[in-house]
Amino acid sequence: MIASSIIEEEAVERTVEDVVCTFCGCCCDDLIVSVKGNRIVDVRNACALGLSKFLHMNENRLLKPKIGRSTSAKDVSLSEAVDVVVDLLKNSCYPLFYGWACTSCEAILLGLDLAEALGGAVDNTSIVCHGPTILAGQELGLITATLGQIKNRADLIIYWGCNPVEAHPRHMARYSVYARGRFIEGRRMRKVVVVDVRRTPTARVADLFIEIKPGYDYEVLSALKMLVRDLDLEVDEVGGVAVSKLEELADMMVEARFGVLFFGTGLTMSRGKDKNVEAAIELVRYLNFKTKFVLIPMRGHFNVTGANEVFTWRTGYPVSVDFSQGYPRYLPGETTAVDILRRGECDLFFVVASDPVSHLPRRAVEHLNNIPVVALDPKITPTVYISDVAIPVAYTGIEVEGSVYRMDTVPLRAKKIVDPPQGILSDVDVLKMILERVGGRM
Repeated sequence: MIASSIIEEEAVERTVEDVVCTFCGCCCDDLIVSVKGNRIVDVRNACALGLSKFLHMNENRLLKPKIGRSTSAKDVSLSEAVDVVVDLLKNSCYPLFYGWACTSCEAILLGLDLAEALGGAVDNTSIVCHGPTILAGQELGLITATLGQIKNRADLIIYWGCNPVEAHPRHMARYSVYARGRFIEGRRMRKVVVVDVRRTPTARVADLFIEIKPGYDYEVLSALKMLVRDLDLEVDEVGGVAVSKLEELADMMVEARFGVLFFGTGLTMSRGKDKNVEAAIELVRYLNFKTKFVLIPMRGHFNVTGANEVFTWRTGYPVSVDFSQGYPRYLPGETTAVDILRRGECDLFFVVASDPVSHLPRRAVEHLNNIPVVALDPKITPTVYISDVAIPVAYTGIEVEGSVYRMDTVPLRAKKIVDPPQGILSDVDVLKMILERVGGRM
C-alpha cells in the first residue's frame, strides 16, 4: 500500500506559478514550473539560460561533504565537515569570506555576521563586474528607475557595453525594447541604440549602432556631454566614431520623452572603469535638463544586487568590508578580495555561492594553494575541486526559498519548488551551524 501511494504521488504533476528565475539579474518572476514527484519536468516563460539551470540543476551535483583537495578528497558527514570548518575558522587570524551572488539575502546577512565575529574581511562578486558602478554612484549618485517604469514609459533604449540578447535573453522582451507598456506600445514606439566595440547580436536589432575603439568609452561619453549642451566639437571623430554619428545620437537622446542608458561590463571593466561610469552619470544629468533620462547597470548573477544591498544595510558599505579592527572599514583597492589574495594577507578563504577559481585573476587564485579553502556550493566547480572542505547546499529559489533583489534593486521572494536531495541543507542552515559554533551573534 505504501509503495503504491508513493508511485501515485510521483505520477501526479503539479504546477508552480510566479516563480522567480535564479539565473541572471533580470530575476524574471513569471515562470511556470511543472513538477512531477520531486523532479522539475518543464519550465515555461524561461529563456534558454534559465531553462537550462532549472532542468539540469542536478548535473555535476555535489551530494556529500568532502574533506581534502582534488582526487584525495573523501566523503564525510555534515557534522564532521562543520567540525573541520569551525576548527579552521577558530585558528584563522584573518579569514576572507567571498561570493554571495547566487544565494539569498538571509544567507548574506549570516556571512557578514560570521566575518564580524572572526575579525575577517568579506567581499562579493561585484568587485569583478560592477564594482566601478558602485564607486561612481558613491561619487555622483545614480539617476535611475525601476524596470517597470522603463517598460511603461521609455521611448529610447540605449545599450552600452552589454549584449542582452546573449547575457540577459528576456530583458528586451520583458522590460524594454519589445515590452508592451502602459504608455508605450512595444517596439514600434521605441528607438534602440547599441554602443559597443563590436557588432554583437544585440546590435542587429538597433536603429543605430555605434562601434567605438576599445578603451575609448570615456572620450565618447565626454563628447556626447558636450553635444547635448550644444557645444561644438572641433574634431572629425572621437574614439573611432564620426562626429556626425555622435550628433545623431545626441539628437535622439535630447528628443526622447523618456530615455534609459543600460550599461554593462564593457563599460565598467574597460580602460577608465569608474571614470567611465561617472561620465555616463554626468551625461544623464545634463540630459535631465532637457528631457527625462535614467541609467541602470546590467547586473549578472541573479542576487549580486542583493549582496550590495545587504552589505550596505549591515555595514554601511556595499562591497569590500574589513572587520579586522573590530568595526567595518571600506577601502577599495585595499580591502577588496582580489587585493587581499594578491598580497597573500588572508590565511583562510571561505566561498559561498561563487566560483572564484574560474573568475578571479591568476595572481589572486595562486594564493589559494597556500591557505585552507572552504566552499559551500550545490555543484562541483573548480573552486570546490581545490577546496579543503566542500559542503553541498540547496539551490536558492529552487530547493529553498529566500529574498533576492532584481538588477533595479526591487526585492522579490524566490520560492521553493522541490525538495533538495536527502541530507542537504540550505546555506542559511549551514551558516547558522557554523556561526553558532564560533560564537557569533544569531
